[in-house]
Amino acid sequence: MLGGLVASAVVGLDTHQTLAYQAFTFLLALVLTSIACGVLFRARLTAHRKLPKFGTAEEPLSYRILIKNKTQKRQLGLYLRENLVESRPTFEEFSGMREPGEKKRNPFDRGVGYHRWLWFLRRKQVARVDQQSIPDLPPGGEQEVHARVVPLRRGRLTLRGLEIVRTDPFGLWNSYKKIPVPQTLLVLPKRYPLPPISLPGTRKYQPGGVALASSVGDSEEFLSLRDYRPGDPLRRIHWRSWAKMGEPIVKEYQDEFFVRHALILDTFQETDQSELLEEALSVAASFAYTIQTQESLLDLMFVGTEAYCFTSGRGIAHVDRILEILASVRVCTDKPFSTLPALVMERASMLSGCVCVLLSWDEERQKLIHLLNALHLPVLVLVITDDDASQALDPGPMKSEPENLHRLQVGKIKEGLTRL
Repeated sequence: MLGGLVASAVVGLDTHQTLAYQAFTFLLALVLTSIACGVLFRARLTAHRKLPKFGTAEEPLSYRILIKNKTQKRQLGLYLRENLVESRPTFEEFSGMREPGEKKRNPFDRGVGYHRWLWFLRRKQVARVDQQSIPDLPPGGEQEVHARVVPLRRGRLTLRGLEIVRTDPFGLWNSYKKIPVPQTLLVLPKRYPLPPISLPGTRKYQPGGVALASSVGDSEEFLSLRDYRPGDPLRRIHWRSWAKMGEPIVKEYQDEFFVRHALILDTFQETDQSELLEEALSVAASFAYTIQTQESLLDLMFVGTEAYCFTSGRGIAHVDRILEILASVRVCTDKPFSTLPALVMERASMLSGCVCVLLSWDEERQKLIHLLNALHLPVLVLVITDDDASQALDPGPMKSEPENLHRLQVGKIKEGLTRL
């Protein structure tokens, strides 16, 4: 339309030689009418989202939005679009990082950096949003719209507001009505399907026992009732039995033993942006989601701003709590890797087995596995790399159990996990 308007204006300058000015007049009238219809869009609308508690990266998230018309005019032909908070790359990020495969481009493309800019924008994109049509809104009425967003990254997804879009009758001009409805949603790491995995390990005595698992009671499991003996604590007296028998009766307990596994996550990288860490978090989330913790404990161990150990299972916390924590993990760049073995060794005596998700297979990581083997702890090691997965890793400390050492290549994580 605009191209025809410009062309007819140029050709139709001499109204005596051509009739193109008539086309110019007609097109100009259409454009001005479209703009006028857009400017006159003054609908008063309110909106309310009904978001779920969590979303998952790369999985469609459906929710409902209630739109209310506060005018006495029927609103037709409206569309709804989410307004997300997008972050642009900083100059330091743009100049410091390189797109994978950038060295293969010609020197001109590398110098301009246009492809790297597009790659950064794709990395910074937090979600894909679909535009939804809104049913006709009667005067003072309301309608419910089913919206859909596809989160692309784990972490906090900030929904800044809603945009109500109306197109003019000629389809040339979009008018926007912004409704500020700020909300945030926690996006959990994506998860991969895992084959049935039986983690090795035996039941071990847990200091704190059931008290640790349920946060109440004693550190032992109830066994039976017996007669009172001098020295028994008063808090173990079973008062109902005393009232019935006429003699003091106490509750007898036995020590509590159960299985406890450690999920050890390697977060040590030199850069803040790491595709290896994102895949490692997805693998850790897959194990945390799959491992049955009704009769066992699972300790998630990693190092961020400090050393962390979070426990789930047997009434302590649900697996969703572990997934929430994984959604907020950041790369550790200011601490040595030795911080992680120290955290693991503090709790090694209570562990039945370990699942290690590592970002490399260097000397420091192998030393950690050697320490776990020295304690006779069964270990499953998963190394996330961006190298060719066909090249076998040096078993190192896993020579006795090479079947428990696996390399997972970025881009082929799902295929690698199915072979466990």
